[in-house]
Amino acid sequence: MTRPLLKLEKLEVVYNHVITAVQGISLEVAEGSIVALLGTNGAGKTTTLRAISGFIGLDDARVTEGSIAYRGERIENRPPHQVTARGITLVPERSKVFENLTVAENIEAVVPRAGVDARRLAEAAWDYFPALARLRARAAGYLSGGERQMLAIGSALACAPELLLVDELSLGLAPFVVDELLHRLQAIRKDLGMTLLLVEQNAAVALDVADYAYVLENGRIVLDGTPEKLRAHQDIREFYLGTGGGSGSRARRSYRDVKQYRRSRRWYG
Repeated sequence: MTRPLLKLEKLEVVYNHVITAVQGISLEVAEGSIVALLGTNGAGKTTTLRAISGFIGLDDARVTEGSIAYRGERIENRPPHQVTARGITLVPERSKVFENLTVAENIEAVVPRAGVDARRLAEAAWDYFPALARLRARAAGYLSGGERQMLAIGSALACAPELLLVDELSLGLAPFVVDELLHRLQAIRKDLGMTLLLVEQNAAVALDVADYAYVLENGRIVLDGTPEKLRAHQDIREFYLGTGGGSGSRARRSYRDVKQYRRSRRWYG
């Protein structure tokens, strides 16, 4: 059996020594795949990405139980620079760019992994996001939301990641911008053999590109499967895709508004 590139086993993350944000998460990411982690605000998605990337330490949080293994090596609670050096790069939800630097300076500020051709990687950022090439001299603080997301991904590429973690790609962006970004990410996966773990509230967006997906609620994985299996699941259609067959308001309501719902604690379809 092929060992997964990334494996989380019974992961628990605690903030400020008292607040448990992630409770017993287990998931796997196969090399070369796109895996989506779905859920609403507060479900624990961003915490999971920050735990993998090492940035939870900046939030006074720690992995207190379970493990994170990358290529079979335990990496939980390591500092971000050590995680990045192993080939994992995070595109965060917040603070995506250095606003006072130009677009080109943002790319140039990245320190790639040892033994990597930094110039080639910078050129890759321009190749995959040609709109950025036309804005090289513009201060990043004057970019649109979509342009900032492009720059954040382009800067991440300059780190030469093997595993790219993308937090809330579609947040606050117009659908046509999201479509373009997803197209670019698919091309990056295909051309560079990169593996992607996407965190998304927008299930429809994520399931369009993912090979496999997990649904997170209240810090726990409650559903997982291929996009086809999840789209066929009644609760996913009703609570995440808004196509459950109920009235307009009911079909789009959050699971948080429902005191009793049909989900099992884990579903394998």
